[in-house]
Amino acid sequence: MKRLSIFLPVVWLSSCCLAQQADSPALPLEFRDLFNGNDLSGWVDVNTSPETWSVQDGLLICTGKPIGVMRTDRMYENFIIEVEWRHMEPGGNSGMFLWSDARPSGNRLPLGMEVQMLELDWVNQHRGRNGKLPPIAYVHGELFGAGGMTATPDNPRGNRSKSLENRCKGVGEWNRYLFVAVDGVVKLSVNGKFVNGIRNASLKKGYICLESEGKEIHFRKIRIMELPPGLANTTNTAPEIKEESK
Repeated sequence: MKRLSIFLPVVWLSSCCLAQQADSPALPLEFRDLFNGNDLSGWVDVNTSPETWSVQDGLLICTGKPIGVMRTDRMYENFIIEVEWRHMEPGGNSGMFLWSDARPSGNRLPLGMEVQMLELDWVNQHRGRNGKLPPIAYVHGELFGAGGMTATPDNPRGNRSKSLENRCKGVGEWNRYLFVAVDGVVKLSVNGKFVNGIRNASLKKGYICLESEGKEIHFRKIRIMELPPGLANTTNTAPEIKEESK
């Protein structure tokens, strides 16, 4: 029953989008690449370095240093994203930011909905002062508003939403995330099963960012299906970043 309760909202979101498609015939419902496997076209470095991101043998390689993000060259509202990723070092840390303002704060990361990508050994490397381990649920696709974004977790761990099942694989193994992001609602599938969700995000349109946070991570097959527009307006859309003329 719990699995069904997670699945039904995704079906509802998809059916709503298909219904709206009748009024938006110019928007094809099909995946396209956010990462083309050849270069960094469509991405803009925000606060990392020219050495942080590279393409090798069709993979997007992130060294993890310095901490920061790169962003898409435009904003997105409603969409489905499929991404495959693997950490190359124990305890690796990374993620994607949705509906982000792509403006780094004091910790070098922006406001946005973070889709967590942590390597399983992260909890062993970040014990509390009393020696207690952080909850393992933290690494399996946790969702939370970062940098000041607010949201309501489906499966609360404080203001974060934890996965109902631990499905991520460890260092050197590929993980596959699929997430549906519509009108401030995110539903996340980890390696073939929907296990987490969050709603009422304070921003509903913004940039998509990839995170560099300390250790090497690889990405492949980053694809997006744009869905019809919905509830985004001037009050819940991230400010547009104007490119400087060259």
